[in-house]
Amino acid sequence: MKFIKIIPILAIAVLSSCKNDNSALAENRSSDIKVKDTTLRILPYPGKMPTVSSSYIASKKSHVANFYEKNWDHNTMNGGFLVAKNGQIIFEKYQGISDKSKKSEITANTPLHIASVSKVLTATAILKLVDQKKLTLDQKVTTLLPTFPYADVTIRTLLNHRSGLPNYAYFTDQKEIWDRTKILTNQDILDLLAKHKFPLYFKTDKKFGYCNTNFAILALIIEKKTKMNYRDAMQKIIFEPLGMKNTFVFDYMYDKGKTSQSYKGNMVQFDFDYLDNIYGDKNIYSTPRDLLKFDMATYSPHFLNPDLLKEVFKGYSYEHKGNKNYGLGIRITEWETGERMFYHNGWWHGNTASYVKLKNDTVAIIAISNKFTYKTYRTWKLAPLFGVYPVKLDKDETEY
Repeated sequence: MKFIKIIPILAIAVLSSCKNDNSALAENRSSDIKVKDTTLRILPYPGKMPTVSSSYIASKKSHVANFYEKNWDHNTMNGGFLVAKNGQIIFEKYQGISDKSKKSEITANTPLHIASVSKVLTATAILKLVDQKKLTLDQKVTTLLPTFPYADVTIRTLLNHRSGLPNYAYFTDQKEIWDRTKILTNQDILDLLAKHKFPLYFKTDKKFGYCNTNFAILALIIEKKTKMNYRDAMQKIIFEPLGMKNTFVFDYMYDKGKTSQSYKGNMVQFDFDYLDNIYGDKNIYSTPRDLLKFDMATYSPHFLNPDLLKEVFKGYSYEHKGNKNYGLGIRITEWETGERMFYHNGWWHGNTASYVKLKNDTVAIIAISNKFTYKTYRTWKLAPLFGVYPVKLDKDETEY
């Protein structure tokens, strides 16, 4: 299978003196190189994105720093946090331990588990294949995976969580269905669906129902169409073209002792379990800077067809009143005033992640932590700093 090779131009203007060692991922998947705070301009593709003035950066930086200190006082985040406008980093901070046993520190180059933010990248790989005419959004899954037992489910209803599929974490939790001493794979999920024909939670496309099974199946579709395993396909389709040198898909057999670990409480380590080899819905490791490269690519017509992007950033679930919605691999908050915010959160074991995209303001807010905390999900409250977003703030947040 041949892919159209895209040669990205990564424009990075370093505004403070700093050595940024992006060594090959295969040689150093969990760097502990000490990296100073820097201000970078990151554009994976050439474009007309205006340069942010130093006065603008200064006016926002203090507010963002204040937000960080209030949420992660005494350097308690154990991860990475970044805010950028037009690809230019306004504020970033990295602190904590990636692996307690090795005493390795988290830096700008340390890949951390981004949990369900992985769905955004899986969805994008599918969209790239649609853009290349290898798939269509309304194609039935049965035309790609013949043993898949649900005739009405399409690629689109997997992407927007309207398929009605049962959650693999629930049906494999039954002893008669799966032996949890065995590591589960994506193919096992498909085989179990084919064998047991579990009832759908609801009729396909009737309503929204967030379900990890959707993206585990999408990963199999990527493998089917590319004739590569998901790890290699993601590297070829997204990570390499965008220069995401510190991003990779977790391989249970190879990586479990080499990557950043996950923790809770007083740095108590989470153990791996039988669900840790499933990919598509989770299991991508990345950095805030690499995710910023991805974010900036979504503004370029060289990355994805603009008409296709319109399908991504529209809501599909209006059967219930409220401002929460979901596009194709991205969550949406839509206010009655017309403002929209795009985002995706993630949680797995002790890992939490948040990717917030203020599309109209070309602002990205990214937080990743490997020590469990709900505070990662508060990053969207910075939105009013950059635009007219009717976000309800707590009393102590009004000065942001």
